[in-house]
Amino acid sequence: MDVATKSFKQGGNAMLTSRTISANDIEIFLLEQGEGPLVLLCHGWPELSYSWRHQIPAIAAAGFRVVAPDMRGFGRTSAPADILAYSLFDTVGDMVALVAALGEKRAAIVGHDWGAPVAWHAALFRPDVFSAVAGLSVPPPSRGRGRPLKTLRDGGITNFYWQYFQAPGVAEAELERDVGLTMRTLLGRGFSDAAASLFVEDGKGFLGNPCADRPRPDWLGEADLSYFTEAYQKSGFRGGLNWYRNLDRNWELTAPWQGAQIHQPSLFIAGSKDSVVTGLIGGKRIADMERVLPNLKRKLIIEGAGHWVQQERAAEVNAALIAFLRAAQ
Repeated sequence: MDVATKSFKQGGNAMLTSRTISANDIEIFLLEQGEGPLVLLCHGWPELSYSWRHQIPAIAAAGFRVVAPDMRGFGRTSAPADILAYSLFDTVGDMVALVAALGEKRAAIVGHDWGAPVAWHAALFRPDVFSAVAGLSVPPPSRGRGRPLKTLRDGGITNFYWQYFQAPGVAEAELERDVGLTMRTLLGRGFSDAAASLFVEDGKGFLGNPCADRPRPDWLGEADLSYFTEAYQKSGFRGGLNWYRNLDRNWELTAPWQGAQIHQPSLFIAGSKDSVVTGLIGGKRIADMERVLPNLKRKLIIEGAGHWVQQERAAEVNAALIAFLRAAQ
C-alpha cells in the first residue's frame, strides 16, 4: 500500500491497492479497488491516477472492479525516450494490453482530458474489448480535413499552446523550474480562468505570470497539491508533453477511421466553464457529437464546473458514471 492510498476512503468489497503491471512492453503503475465488471479510468495532462481519487471508491462500492493507471509517460509508469512512442496507437494499445494483463476480456473505459481521446479511440478501434465508453471534458473524435498543427499554421496561428509544446525541452524547462508553482497554477486555474489563455504570449510561457500565493480552489486540498507536486518532481513533464508531439501523427494514423462512429453505449460529461468545450470548435463538437456517438445515453454539462470536473464536482460525476455503467451492463 503506497502513500496515495491513505487519501482514499474504503469502498466496494475490497480495499484500494496499488501495483505495477507489465503490459504492451512498458511497466504500468495502477490503483485498483473492487470486484465485478472491469472499469478503466484514464487521466489526462498534467494529472495522474490520483485524479480519480473520488471516483475509484465510489464506483467500486457500486459493484465494479476499478483500475486507474498512471498513463504512459506519467507518474510511476514507464516513459519511453522515443517521442514517436506516444501516439494514440501506443496509448490505446496500453489499455488493450492492460485489460488482458488483468485477466479480463472486456471493460468499460472512461477518460478525462487526454484520457478522453484514449477512451474514445479505444472504443472505436476495439469494440470487441471495450463495451461502453465515457469521455470527460474532451468531445469524441472528429477528424478534421488536415493535420492539426498544419491547420493552425495555415490559419495564421503560431502561438497556440499545442505549438508551444512541440519543441522538446522548451515547455519542460518552464514547467520544471518550480514544479510546486506549476501545479498550483495549472490545477488551480484549469482552463476556465480568464488568466489561463490557451495562446502563449512572447516571453511569458504557458503559465503566464504565475502567482505563488494563488489561493487553492476548494476541491484541491494541500495534501492533493503536494501529491501531484512530488510526483512531477520525480517524473518531470517530458512524457506527458510527448502526447502533444504526436498530434499530427495521430491525424495520419487515424485516416482509416475517417467518419467512423462509436456504437457502444456512451456518456459525455463536461463543466460549463471549461474553455475546451465552450470555444467555437469545442462548442460545435458538443452540438454534433451524436454523429459520432449514435448510442449516446447522456450529455451532462455541469453548471459552474471547470476543466478538472471529476475532482471539482465529484458527487455529480460519480452519480452519472455509476448510473451509466450499471445501465451498460
